[in-house]
Amino acid sequence: MRKYILFTGGVLLLCSWFACKPEIKETGAKLKYFDLKEFFKADSARLAKLNPTITKTVSHNGDSQTKKLKIASWGQEFDLFTSSDINKPAWKDSYSVKESADSLIYRAKFPELKTRRIVIRKSNGKVVSVYILNNIHNILYNTTETLNYTPGQFYSIEKQQKVKVMGENDYLIKGVF
Repeated sequence: MRKYILFTGGVLLLCSWFACKPEIKETGAKLKYFDLKEFFKADSARLAKLNPTITKTVSHNGDSQTKKLKIASWGQEFDLFTSSDINKPAWKDSYSVKESADSLIYRAKFPELKTRRIVIRKSNGKVVSVYILNNIHNILYNTTETLNYTPGQFYSIEKQQKVKVMGENDYLIKGVF
């Protein structure tokens, strides 16, 4: 019994060691792809300082509501954008990269990857738009998310969800500065 407890304890200790690995940024390693998390963190801080009033529209299956408001947490507002970050060590060779003078395009090489495409457009070294296409497909449901952000102009999140038993749902969130 004592050996079993020691063995189980050792396995749990080993598992927790692997779970506590720092993110790639903390190790000082160079990121392979555009740093979406850092970009949206910086822009969230900029917007928090400016505290702009936006016109926000939320729509579900065609029923929409529009309000003028101030966003309390830009980090939360951009959560779907930052969760589409592809800079995970396991994905370092999972995306093809096409770079030109004014854009970066990342395409997933494998169908099981949620983030399918990211397009970053730049002008004079500054990001002028971000486009992200996410897709999750399994036997129960299919979800497609299209995320667009043009700093100082608008952001939009479009989501189409098809659940086998429950049917289809379309969502739209759009904020205009």
